[in-house]
Amino acid sequence: MSWQASYTAKPLEIKRKWHSISAANQPLGRLASRVATLLRGKHKAIYTPHVDTGDFVIVTDAAQIRLSGKKAKDKIYYRYSGYLGGMKRVSAETLLAKDPTALVKLAVQGMLPKGSLGRQMFKKLKVYADGNHPHTSQQPERLELC
Repeated sequence: MSWQASYTAKPLEIKRKWHSISAANQPLGRLASRVATLLRGKHKAIYTPHVDTGDFVIVTDAAQIRLSGKKAKDKIYYRYSGYLGGMKRVSAETLLAKDPTALVKLAVQGMLPKGSLGRQMFKKLKVYADGNHPHTSQQPERLELC
């Protein structure tokens, strides 16, 4: 009888790359799912669910993201302070006008695991409203989304 062990990635074996993605005219959900996959490390052969094997991701042009259908007006983001009457509502259209990076961050954060591992992965996401970013020295690899 043959016995085969599962592979577990060790923290010292992980080599992190930098990826740059332009969000211009990209659907929000498709962009967020691709970014979440890169942050988790599911595109790597050494992927291990309980270890952060993901890469760094830079998202530029967040102000030019596209929402399909009537989502710009109909999609509502909720926050609750914990106090009576503390429910805050903001539409996607208002949030995009006020802070375009928040729209992308909320979409990606919802696709990452909940808990300390998800928070650790989320820290590797860098989102910018325009096409400029300060991470040129990391030599990010440019990714095109279909």
